[in-house]
Amino acid sequence: MTDADLPADAVRTGVWATLGDARTTLALERAGFDWVGVDAQHGHFDDAALRGLFALRHEAAAPVLVRVAANDPTAIGRALDAGADGVIVPLVQSAGQAEAAVAAAHYPPRGARSWGPLPGSRDSTGGAASMPRPRCAVMVETAPAVAAVEEIAATPDLDMVFVGPFDLSLALGRDVDDLLADTAEDAPLPVIVRACRAAGVLPGAFAGSPERAAALRAQGFSWIAVTTDSGVLHLGSAAARAGLTPPA
Repeated sequence: MTDADLPADAVRTGVWATLGDARTTLALERAGFDWVGVDAQHGHFDDAALRGLFALRHEAAAPVLVRVAANDPTAIGRALDAGADGVIVPLVQSAGQAEAAVAAAHYPPRGARSWGPLPGSRDSTGGAASMPRPRCAVMVETAPAVAAVEEIAATPDLDMVFVGPFDLSLALGRDVDDLLADTAEDAPLPVIVRACRAAGVLPGAFAGSPERAAALRAQGFSWIAVTTDSGVLHLGSAAARAGLTPPA
């Protein structure tokens, strides 16, 4: 099933991998999440860790998107060459920057990505024409980005506008939970979701906890990173301990 086959209000539940461990990340991919975000900006995934992750990924269970360190063609190309299904590009503040991210993710004639997948990442014997279309998401995390979100979302071949609510709340001088709860017509999150709907792109966001994921879903976001890999360990350990606690 593709995103186009899903109902308009369908939510794709994701998990955010930060620990840098390939086997843990692949286990999460097979754990029933709809997608996995791999953090190469703030997480422990450097270039070698990304290559190790995708070298071990012999069969895809869910899309794996890499948040690259910057809106940089080399970082975007290397993540995709390694085997990522797409990229999430941070700190995009204008339509021009969004176009640069999309161009870096696509081969000519659409973009300017250089051909040369890393050995062992996937079957590349058919050349660029045989490679799957990459997903490209750009992050809206600042006041200028919110102001330009309609133009950003309208970028041709952009797949998703992804919100980092913690950075956005810092940039706006607001509490993150206050930002998530604000449903006023001119509030940042409703403005972003409307721009995505109008442009036909996905509205995505990082939640970090099930409670914040519920707030983002209520706002209309459809690709939501509910928690992190370490968060899954915490939630799972709490459930395991609860299961061993004798009834009162």
